[in-house]
Amino acid sequence: MLDQVAKTFAIARLDPQQPISLLGGLITLQLIRNPGAAFSMGENFTVVLTIVAICALFGVLFWLVPRVRHGGWAVAVGFLLAGISGNLSDRLFREPGPFRGHVIDFIQLPNFAIFNVADMFITAAAVLVIWLSMITQVTPAGVVTKAPQPGHDG
Repeated sequence: MLDQVAKTFAIARLDPQQPISLLGGLITLQLIRNPGAAFSMGENFTVVLTIVAICALFGVLFWLVPRVRHGGWAVAVGFLLAGISGNLSDRLFREPGPFRGHVIDFIQLPNFAIFNVADMFITAAAVLVIWLSMITQVTPAGVVTKAPQPGHDG
């Protein structure tokens, strides 16, 4: 929902021809309509990207969500669902039409792609999943899988 509110604001207030520089150029608000994936890759495969997003959404909802028993994983999965559904709703309901809709992107950092709030949620989910899996070594079920430390028995 936050993603769609931000996109609605961006469409209403931003002129694609006149980006707005904020914080001394650290952030630029530049409205684009992106038919592709991250970094505008796959611009000719919007329908495929939409189908992949639908599969990812159902996979997370019906395979991962029922296995989550850990608070950190619940947050990560919530972020992931928010991100997937935010961009998927663009692909399903925005112009030029269902399954071909362009994702609204409008946030740019120096020397980086233009992205949106859904992308930020997906990125935060990825960072959290990496942290939980590799650093804390906890599974979605809440089981800690740390291997014994070298030099320690048992």
